[in-house]
Amino acid sequence: MSDEMRLGKKVQGWTVPKRPEEPVLLGKFARLELLNADAHAAEIHRANSVDNAIWDFLPYGPYTSAAGYHRWVRDATSANDPVFYAIKNLESGHFEGVASFLRITPEAGSIEVGHINYARPLQRTRAATEAIFLMMQWAYDAGYRRYEWKCNALNMGSRRAAERLGFSYEGIFRQAGISKGRNRDTAWYASIDDEWPALKSAFSTWLAPENFQADGKQKESLSDLTRLVRVVDDPAL
Repeated sequence: MSDEMRLGKKVQGWTVPKRPEEPVLLGKFARLELLNADAHAAEIHRANSVDNAIWDFLPYGPYTSAAGYHRWVRDATSANDPVFYAIKNLESGHFEGVASFLRITPEAGSIEVGHINYARPLQRTRAATEAIFLMMQWAYDAGYRRYEWKCNALNMGSRRAAERLGFSYEGIFRQAGISKGRNRDTAWYASIDDEWPALKSAFSTWLAPENFQADGKQKESLSDLTRLVRVVDDPAL
């Protein structure tokens, strides 16, 4: 048996990537800005007020007042992990969601996307998909080797989203935590740098203007485009 088979493949030509600090990530449909309570909280809170169900699987919220949400944003952005972004839907012109990098481990080349909270107006839009693409693109361009997605195992919407976005299913961590007084089993997904070129091509094909009809309906689904890249599909879906 070779040393590579016995001990693992050597990682060559790789350097530790920087931590996320880009003030803006800009695409055709989405603009991501480092989340700031004074700049973004009021507008995002208004968008969030459309549907309180968006908080069901998050360990915090909902917030009944703009002041309460402002305090949460201020506290959430006071540390260097997670790194939160406010998401502006360029088609509506409004900030309508947040997402973050978290469990940022440059020395291992691993980073996670999470705390994803899309207000109802942002859901199922091109901006919603492009926001995740822009964050994934930044991570792999920076030199990260592994990009993770984790969610409550009961959150089937998040599990479907992970698969659609090209993350491979890696299993369930049972009783991984307690959220709002309830048990949380956590579903794990990830993509790795070897898969990024094919994933980038899939996103680029899906986001291209020619992939959409005049009424905005997609011609090719992103799930179909990422199907050949995913190593393991989620058996629950």
